[in-house]
Amino acid sequence: MPERRILSVWFPRLGAERLLRRMAIGHDAPFAVVRETGQMQVLSSLSDAASTAGLHVDQPLRDAHAICGTLITRLQNPQAEAWFLDALARWAGQFSPWVAQERPDALVLDITGCAHLFGGEDALLTQMTEAAADLGLTARCGLAGSVGAAWALARYSGASPDKTRNGDAIDQEARATRSRAAKRRHWERGGAVLLEKNTLTYSKNLQIAQPGQIRTALSNLPVAALRLDAEQVTELNQLGLRRIGDLLSQPRAPLVRRFGPRLILKLDQAIGLTPEPVSPRAPPPRFAVRMTLPEPIGLKNDLESGIGRLLPRLCQLLQMKGQGARLVRLQAWRADGTMDWVEAGLARASHEPDRIRPLLTMKLDNLDAGFGIDMLRLEAIQTETLHHRTASGHLEASNSVRKRMDTDTRIDDLIGRVGARIGLDAVTRYHTASSHIPEKTSQTLAAAWSKPADSWPAPPSPRPLQLWRPEPVTAADTPHMQDQFRWRGRLHELAEARGPERIAPEWWLDEPDWRSGVRDYWHVITKRGERFWLYYAHGGMLSSGWFCQGRFA
Repeated sequence: MPERRILSVWFPRLGAERLLRRMAIGHDAPFAVVRETGQMQVLSSLSDAASTAGLHVDQPLRDAHAICGTLITRLQNPQAEAWFLDALARWAGQFSPWVAQERPDALVLDITGCAHLFGGEDALLTQMTEAAADLGLTARCGLAGSVGAAWALARYSGASPDKTRNGDAIDQEARATRSRAAKRRHWERGGAVLLEKNTLTYSKNLQIAQPGQIRTALSNLPVAALRLDAEQVTELNQLGLRRIGDLLSQPRAPLVRRFGPRLILKLDQAIGLTPEPVSPRAPPPRFAVRMTLPEPIGLKNDLESGIGRLLPRLCQLLQMKGQGARLVRLQAWRADGTMDWVEAGLARASHEPDRIRPLLTMKLDNLDAGFGIDMLRLEAIQTETLHHRTASGHLEASNSVRKRMDTDTRIDDLIGRVGARIGLDAVTRYHTASSHIPEKTSQTLAAAWSKPADSWPAPPSPRPLQLWRPEPVTAADTPHMQDQFRWRGRLHELAEARGPERIAPEWWLDEPDWRSGVRDYWHVITKRGERFWLYYAHGGMLSSGWFCQGRFA
């Protein structure tokens, strides 16, 4: 059985080169794609000319303009980049039938048994990079016996198009170690890594680890090639563990205690001890319709008319597949080639146009028509299977009630409309919880993803309208209710007391508020007419005493 061969294809300039394919901009002009972060705009993808000018990914846009005044920028479109990667996955199917996506900018191919069809592994990778270059794309390939090793070779072996600091630069080391560090080959300087003969085949954008030589091929790569978090990479560099070979020579037990099991997992996946499958994603069913307009539009009434034509067709597609839309996206393509979109979520999945149309209409004010909209596209992003409900029961009255409850969607429509303004996650409802502790008898759930409680169990005694964390009450330390007590600096005289109701803590949980042991709750009415919920804590890990936890209406 041949050894498994995994190919990682990384497109380091995917976002920028996708737009350069469509724009009339010379390749010598610095170009960058800008991403919104909430507080500022940062660079998400660069052209080769922009990298040569000294710019780097995640750099603030204002700093980039200060370095390169001729920089040309465009806003990032994550949806378009995801679609472009889907197209590249289909394109890569000519080299292997087993292609998986590694978002946002890479593909993983299992080419076991496929290389001989192209004249060998070198010829296959050369043909792939040349085909990508014909498409105007920069592709870096790494080939090894595991997914982790191929990923590392594609990104960290040899010269990287976008220089990034990995915490191992010579100027970051102590002065006493700089002379020794200068003697070794550093990855930031570019060029091939010094390896044993016949271990790693390296040329521009191609790195192939020979079968059985994964450990040697990875030993001189930085620890960041193990797909670790930036904080963990920094901590490893501070301890002098800068290369993967440094980790391979260390005992595993101290590494697990210091950095956790994830470090060893990533290391084993890279060297092939732990299998890591390549799982091609099956193309999901798409429920989308579009309409091309003869003339650009920009008025809200025109957009509503477009929705009125698109929505029945989309709902018909959903109904044919037995699906209901939970999240709908309307995309408006402008005349200048840019696109804006709005989304509307439903509290209950549906394929009825009358339930979806009002939610989309509320979002139209957020659309920027720009120079005019010449195409509308409506897509159901999230769908759920709709089951036909059948009423069951022996009495006709109960059947009609159940049928009416199943078909009544007014509450769901209300939740959807309110959620369209403030967000579906902000609309919540109370639900019962399985606990006898007063403050834990209910839980807060998102209304759009939960059903109303069927019934609320009646407590042994009435519960107060307001509940708060227990506050100490000044009274005699005795379990019997006193004629007077002081709370919040005021003296209260007792008029009536009902109780006690004994509640024990949940012994299987360690809760700080219940370390005072068993409680005796009293419904207290003072001579001023105020009604409180007091309890006497019998004492456990803490001292005993009286506390106030709520107020009745």
